[in-house]
Amino acid sequence: MNTHKSTRPLAMALCAAALSLAAGAALAQRTPLLVYTALETDAMKLYKDGFEKANPDIEVKWVRDSTGIVTAKLLAEKANPQADVVAGVAASSLALLEQEGMLAAYEPKGFKELTPAYSDTKRPPAWVGMDVWAATICFNTVEAQKRGLPKPESWKDLAKPIYKGAIVMPHPASSGTGYLDVAAWLQMWGEPEGWKYMDALHENIAQYVHSGSKPCKQAGAGEFSIGISFEFRAHQVRKSGAPVELIFPKEGLGWDIEATGIMKTSKKMEQAKRLADWMASKEANQITSNWWAIVAYPGVAKKLEGIPENYEKLLAKNDLNWSAKNRERILAEWSKRYEGKAEAKSN
Repeated sequence: MNTHKSTRPLAMALCAAALSLAAGAALAQRTPLLVYTALETDAMKLYKDGFEKANPDIEVKWVRDSTGIVTAKLLAEKANPQADVVAGVAASSLALLEQEGMLAAYEPKGFKELTPAYSDTKRPPAWVGMDVWAATICFNTVEAQKRGLPKPESWKDLAKPIYKGAIVMPHPASSGTGYLDVAAWLQMWGEPEGWKYMDALHENIAQYVHSGSKPCKQAGAGEFSIGISFEFRAHQVRKSGAPVELIFPKEGLGWDIEATGIMKTSKKMEQAKRLADWMASKEANQITSNWWAIVAYPGVAKKLEGIPENYEKLLAKNDLNWSAKNRERILAEWSKRYEGKAEAKSN
C-alpha cells in the first residue's frame, strides 16, 4: 500500500483549512475606519470596493445622512468625536469643522495633481475636494404644459405668481443643496435683496424637503412641475426617461464641493491618511466622474448628457468660508421665515 498517496488528500485538506483560517484571521484583523458621509448611495459601494481592494487591511464603515444632518451630528459630537474621516460632505461644512478646530491638516499623496481651486487654500489643506456640485432646476415639461406654465430661465422667474404651489426645494438645514442655493442668493444679490427674493419664492413653494435629490425625483414623477435640485440627480432623472428638462439659471449657479477631511481626534491616523490619499487619487476621481461634470483631477471628467459645455463658467461667485462662518445665523433666519412649509421629518 502506498501510504504517501493516501495521506495526500488529508494533507491538502489540512493545508486548505489552514489557508482559510489565515484568510479569515486576516479579514478579522482589518482595521475598521468610521467614515461619515453624505455621498449618494449609488457611489458609496464603488468607493468602498476600490479603496478596500487597494488597502485590504482596512474596512470602511459608512455612516450616511444628508449634508445638514451629518454636519449637525459632527458638531454635536465635538466633545467626543466618533468619526475618523469625513468624505463626500460639503466643503462649506468641512470649512466650519476646520474653524471649530476639528480637522487634521494633511496633504494627501498626489495632491499637486489636483485643481487647487477645489480644495482648502491652506497648506497643508484641512480638506481636499472631490467634485463640484451645483444648483439645477428640473422642469417637467408634460406637467408644465398641463398647467400652462412657461419654462423659467432664471431664479427671478421662479418668484412669479404663475408658479404658485408648483415648486419644491431642499430644506437648507438638512440638505447641502438647499444651503448652497440660499448662500448663493445672499452672495449674488446681497442680503436684503436675497431675503426679499426668498420671501417671494416662498409664496410659490409647495414644500421644503429634506434631501437635495428629492425635488428632482418629485418633478420627474410628475408630483410637481419644478424641483430645485443639483446636476447629478437631474442628469440621472432625465436619463431614466422622465420628461424633465434641465435649467441652469442665467444669474449663476450656487455650488459647493464634495470633499474629504480627517478628524483630528482619530486614533487611526495612519489608516485615515491612506483613505485621504486614495480619495485624492486618479482612480477615485474616475469613479467620481461617473456622476459629476467637474471633478478635482484635471482631464478626468466626462461629458454628461444635458450638462452644458460651459458649465464651470456658470458657477456663481462663492466664498465657502463665508458660507461656513454665517451658516448658523443664516439657517436661524431662514427657519424663522419659512419653516412652516417644511416637510415633516420621518423618524
